[in-house]
Amino acid sequence: MKKKIIIYKTIALLFFSIAVTSCGNKSEETKQEEHHEEETNTIELTDEQFKMVEIKLGKIEMKTLSGAIKVNGMLDVPPQNLVSISVPLGGFLKSTELLQGMKVKKGEIIAVMQNAEYIQLQQDYVDSKSQLEYLEAEYKRQEELAKENVSSQKILLQSKTQYQSMMAKVSGLKSKLSLLGINTNQIESGNFQNSITIYAPISGYVTQVNVNIGMYVNPTDVMFKIVDTEHLHAELTVFEKDVPKLKIGQKVRFTLANETDERIATVYLIGREIGEDRTVRIHCHLDKEDEELLPGMYLKAYVEAGTKSVAALPDNAIVNFEGNSYIFISIPSDEKGTHHFKMVQVAKGISELGYTEIQLPKGVNADNPIVINGAFDVLAKLKNSEEEEGHTH
Repeated sequence: MKKKIIIYKTIALLFFSIAVTSCGNKSEETKQEEHHEEETNTIELTDEQFKMVEIKLGKIEMKTLSGAIKVNGMLDVPPQNLVSISVPLGGFLKSTELLQGMKVKKGEIIAVMQNAEYIQLQQDYVDSKSQLEYLEAEYKRQEELAKENVSSQKILLQSKTQYQSMMAKVSGLKSKLSLLGINTNQIESGNFQNSITIYAPISGYVTQVNVNIGMYVNPTDVMFKIVDTEHLHAELTVFEKDVPKLKIGQKVRFTLANETDERIATVYLIGREIGEDRTVRIHCHLDKEDEELLPGMYLKAYVEAGTKSVAALPDNAIVNFEGNSYIFISIPSDEKGTHHFKMVQVAKGISELGYTEIQLPKGVNADNPIVINGAFDVLAKLKNSEEEEGHTH
């Protein structure tokens, strides 16, 4: 009986020893795996590699991203700031120095037109003016004769009609000459002119030149276009579903093509008509004027409607790998000539205007510098290093 008890105790001790050994091995393996995983998530770069990849470090910023309405639009000017210049009466272009992009001032001479019809119009005015003086004297004479019953009322009425008709003709000719910029006082003195001068009606930049020297220009032809860019505004297109979120005074953040810096505008007017594409136009004033901008420039914008401040990074700081999002955080190191980075998985939120909201895992210091330029190159270097280690093992 004692022999059996001794055997059972020996077997129990043996199993316990095996179990302890097995647990110890598993714990050691787990530590090795965790250490290996930590190593695979870190990368070391030399100073030369750091400069070659052009890595730029930055930190998490607080950006107003949430709740914004994404819209498209373009820069435009008010109707009074865009002028199409034509000639009131057809003629040949005698001279102009305008070129597209040239800046002009209001009242500056921009073209000289020439036509024989201008002379004919002045002759007609002088002739009509002379006839008017005669008809006026005749009408007054007939009035006196009618008072003395020497002339009939019929003759008086005819004289009055002729006088009033000629007065209307002279007034019309004078208005035409005034449109052409011809002074009627000089005409009455016998100084006729065969050309007219066209002046810039506003200050601004020449956007179109549609004529050349010697060309005949009709009154319906647009010779030049001048735009005053001093008061540009943003004309945005908003979908019907987002219109209830709009209010006058809301801030608008927008970027132009090939620009990364945000500009700010303010909602000034909201359209009252829904277009065929189920959109509404909204008119926004730029908070800071910029005369270098041009009408017609396309823009991408976000109308701030119930926004809030969130932690965000530039889009270039976040890399996607195997369906997850990662960033590279700089790790302090005492080793000179090297830079150490750790790949950290993050959760992404809303993305707007080149920035993306992120959520860091617990325990990660948000104050550490983060790779905001060159993150894709760091990822490639990390994965290449892992492959080389795999081949070595």
